[in-house]
Amino acid sequence: MTEKVRVWDVPVRLFHWSLLGLFAFSWWSGENHEMEWHRQSGLLILALLLFRLFWGLAGSRTARFAHFLKGPRTVLAYARKAADEHATDGHNPLGGWSVAALLAVLLTLVVAGLFSVDVDGLESGPLADYISFDGGRTAAEIHEVAFNVALGLIGLHVCAIGFYQFLVGRDLVSPMITGRREREQGETLDDVRWSPVRALIGLVVILALVWAVSKGFHFNSAGDV
Repeated sequence: MTEKVRVWDVPVRLFHWSLLGLFAFSWWSGENHEMEWHRQSGLLILALLLFRLFWGLAGSRTARFAHFLKGPRTVLAYARKAADEHATDGHNPLGGWSVAALLAVLLTLVVAGLFSVDVDGLESGPLADYISFDGGRTAAEIHEVAFNVALGLIGLHVCAIGFYQFLVGRDLVSPMITGRREREQGETLDDVRWSPVRALIGLVVILALVWAVSKGFHFNSAGDV
């Protein structure tokens, strides 16, 4: 039986699949004008993204940005022979920057949504009161553009997975589900390790911040505790 090595921790995998599900739900709710559901889903996506930023600094080996964001030379060298490279420890140099780009676009999408106002001024994000109506409409336009860019990046992400899966013969999906991949011959890579306590502390702080955002940072209104 082939020995396996753990390359993805639980928080990274939960983030990945939760983000996918919530993005799809946000798309559906927006298209069907279920704006309350759309706002709630957007706030959950914000919490996920903030946690991923935190985990990119405080998480396990393969979760950290310093581990997978490489310089231009490394990226170009990898791109020239991507099909011949061995399996990497976490994201490969190209995949790392695609993840960073997608996180940046999704953050832009969500933050713009927080300030957005619809044409009639009837539907708005929780922070729309902090800017003018015209500013809210500009935020709505940025929200729409960022959504389309995110769709494009997700499409490229899926194409890259298909390339490795069917042309290179390297499974990238199963490790993101189980956390493990087959250890290559002679590979001495250690399993990734992570701190549940650190993850919980980060999550609690982020959920508190997102709750405050959902209230528009107004805590003295009737009904608020």
